[in-house]
Amino acid sequence: MASSPCGSNGSSSSFDSGLEIKTRSVEQTLIPLVSQITTLINHKDKPKKSEKTLHAIQRVGQAVNLAVGRFVTVGEAIALENEELKEEMSFACLEARRAGDTIAQLTDVITLDQPESDERATIFSDKTGMVKAARMLLSSVTKVLVLADRIVIKQIINSRNKVLVTLEHLEKVSSFQEFVQIFSQFGNEMVEFAHLTGDRQNDLKDEKKKARMAAARAVLEKCTMMLLTASKTCLRHPDCESARINKDGVFHRMRLALDQVIEIVTDSRTSGEGEVQVVSIYTGIKEFKNRVEGLRENLYIVSKDNLLAMLDAMLEHTEDFTDSAYTSHEHRECILELSRQARVELEQLITAWIQAQSFKAKEANEEFEVAILKTCQCMNVLKRELHNAAVELTTDLLKHHAEHTVLKALKISGGDGKLEAVAEYTCKLSEQKEQLVEACRLLRHISGTEPLEITCIHAEDTFQVIGPQIFSAAQTLALHPSSKIAKENLEVFCEAWESQLSDMSVLLREINDVFEGRRGEKRTYLSLPRPGKHSANLKMVKPVKLDAEEQTTIAKLGLELRLLTSDVDSESEKWEDQEHEIVRQSQCMSSMAYSMYLFTRGEGLLKTTQDLFHQAEVFAEEGYKLNSSLQAFCLQLRDNERAVLAPEMEKLVVLCQQLHASAKTPVQGKNATFLKVDSSIQNTKSIINVIVYILPLCNQIIRKNKLEKSSLESSQSWGENQFHTPANEDRLSEKTANGFGVKSLEHHMASLTFLESK
Repeated sequence: MASSPCGSNGSSSSFDSGLEIKTRSVEQTLIPLVSQITTLINHKDKPKKSEKTLHAIQRVGQAVNLAVGRFVTVGEAIALENEELKEEMSFACLEARRAGDTIAQLTDVITLDQPESDERATIFSDKTGMVKAARMLLSSVTKVLVLADRIVIKQIINSRNKVLVTLEHLEKVSSFQEFVQIFSQFGNEMVEFAHLTGDRQNDLKDEKKKARMAAARAVLEKCTMMLLTASKTCLRHPDCESARINKDGVFHRMRLALDQVIEIVTDSRTSGEGEVQVVSIYTGIKEFKNRVEGLRENLYIVSKDNLLAMLDAMLEHTEDFTDSAYTSHEHRECILELSRQARVELEQLITAWIQAQSFKAKEANEEFEVAILKTCQCMNVLKRELHNAAVELTTDLLKHHAEHTVLKALKISGGDGKLEAVAEYTCKLSEQKEQLVEACRLLRHISGTEPLEITCIHAEDTFQVIGPQIFSAAQTLALHPSSKIAKENLEVFCEAWESQLSDMSVLLREINDVFEGRRGEKRTYLSLPRPGKHSANLKMVKPVKLDAEEQTTIAKLGLELRLLTSDVDSESEKWEDQEHEIVRQSQCMSSMAYSMYLFTRGEGLLKTTQDLFHQAEVFAEEGYKLNSSLQAFCLQLRDNERAVLAPEMEKLVVLCQQLHASAKTPVQGKNATFLKVDSSIQNTKSIINVIVYILPLCNQIIRKNKLEKSSLESSQSWGENQFHTPANEDRLSEKTANGFGVKSLEHHMASLTFLESK
């Protein structure tokens, strides 16, 4: 999008039109269009134009117009079906159609045998008109896509509203027969809501919002079973106060999660958002170090007061560790000593800084450089000490509570009707809850990424909420020890607690990986598998048990896959632009592959082979998206550079096709399932291998062209080169079929959720 044909004359606002693109699907749809329009506008005017050049220009213009026509047809159909957006959508479609027609007319250059005698405006004679048409096209197409996205949001809101109405009915039922009937309807509505929100989660560009959506959906998933047993218990024992409290807690939590989903998709601000935005120590140290290191280039980039305030704020957060009753004496003393040392190092840095400024130096001298290094090193040591303190506490807690002794005792005491024993074990579980909550708070400080911070907050909230619910469920069972439904209800809440402990173990490993630099950004734990055919089918697939030899084979494959994901992360870190689409998509695919590795170890969110196959299917789809980004990237390259990437891109597409087909092919029986698992991981491994090869190639090309760019006359020279040689003219013709063309827009429009109802 950086090479927008809006030009450099301050006209980019006409393209933006106040529209914020929040989803990857909309963004990816616009990239080919921008590339095609840029190609047309940035061609280099030459006195003599070959017939091949003229044909290429005309083909691109016609392809753009044809694609816009089909795109607009879909947009107009949507306008007819959605009265509230009809006026805006119709106007945007009309603008897009006009712009497409104008571009087709301006690129109709084949008949220009004697251009000097032809008064008709063309791309050669009316460059301003072409730029104006391009702006209008980009703005109107973006408008159509964003309006279409509003319909997806509307679907999610309507689905949530249906769930809320049914939830209210469920809360008020007074008979089992009525409850069963309404709960069946509720289940169907929740499946629909899960589909819509799952697609939205995967389409969001903002990783923070994606993590919040995953947390809310995880709450809804777990609460659905809790709601069933808590409601049945309350119906069986209508006069039991603890049963009512237990049920009310579930309904309240579900409503909060439903509201959070809507807050995310509508981008509304809430009081809960403030808690997520509290700066962690990890973030504070990172920002502080960036400011200090920035002094090397510019001695006046930040003020001394600002640096002192940053350090004070960061060290204030370390009190969460030093004031914690669960931090060991050794860690507490070490953190306090490192905090004192950090203040000393900053004072020495400021002294050297003032001295350097007094010499009116523009950059850091040797003494100042040493002070910078010592300050940053002190921060690194402090960060590691805080990390070790949080990880050590969490590891000890997870080991200590691995046998779930208190939960087992609670269930036995409740089943025996021993209220005093239940009260005793409730106190012990309350202590355990406080320890785990404290561990979550400390982990959040050193988590390393915003998505993992949000996951820590989600884990903390879960322990805070489920603890009291276990207490009320255990009390209900103790009051009604012969009640099977009360026993089942307590079992469900205890399983939720155990599940959260298991999730916390995975989270701890991911935080460790981020700290040690083995992972660029963890998304596996945060992203629930996208709903698909398997999740829509309520019949459970019978699990397949692999024998020891098969497990060994799969584990070996998983380890090889794990090593390759580390290579992807390593190559990604070498890129200057960490937000480059190729880097982000590669990291996303690496994280998906990592989740498959966790599956081979019996860990992570992929619990069954069906989960694995669905993850493989989504992984293949992400591979297609990466290939689209690579194609857009190649449009900016010379022929020799493109020739290096082309074979690897072809290989990537073939491998993704194989994986996608394999993942969607149904199998039965143990042997067939094992072979499919083996094939899925092998194909994933091959795709990651290609990515490991492509990443450094692209990075090298970008660096090389960046060095050359300074000697070129215009920042748009890559675009101008596209008309310099016959080979580039051929490429322009090829883009007619593969660029903006018809494929990208039609593929996007067909994939949008709102079209599934047509």
